[in-house]
Amino acid sequence: MSKTSIELRGVTKTYLLGDVQVEALKGVDLSIATGEFLAVMGPSGSGKSTLMNILGCLDRPTSGSYRLDGEEIGTLSRDGRAVIRRNKLGFVFQGFNLLPRLSGQENVELPMIYDNTPTSIRREKARKALSSVGLGERAHHL
Repeated sequence: MSKTSIELRGVTKTYLLGDVQVEALKGVDLSIATGEFLAVMGPSGSGKSTLMNILGCLDRPTSGSYRLDGEEIGTLSRDGRAVIRRNKLGFVFQGFNLLPRLSGQENVELPMIYDNTPTSIRREKARKALSSVGLGERAHHL
């Protein structure tokens, strides 16, 4: 049996749009095991982005429980969620969100700079990551 990495129980998210309260998520229950892959699909306005923002610690639920590796995330402060994002999460955005003034190598290294990874280790990891996806020759291009 695989360990549960992500667990949502009764998660709701409501927004105010003017005077109207919008329920973007209502009573979401979800368990994702370590190593499991998941696709989030649905029509426009169904709450996919809201769910991903909560899972990615960019937002927090209005109510319910969100646990990541056993730690309650839903009640963490903005700074607490930032630490979780830095240490445990990675994002692949629809738009690639690279910093245009940095090379490919530097863009890959950036999260490791914030994590205080030593320069030699950071450069080697970035080089290997770029090579593993066929971009090794583009490492120093802007």
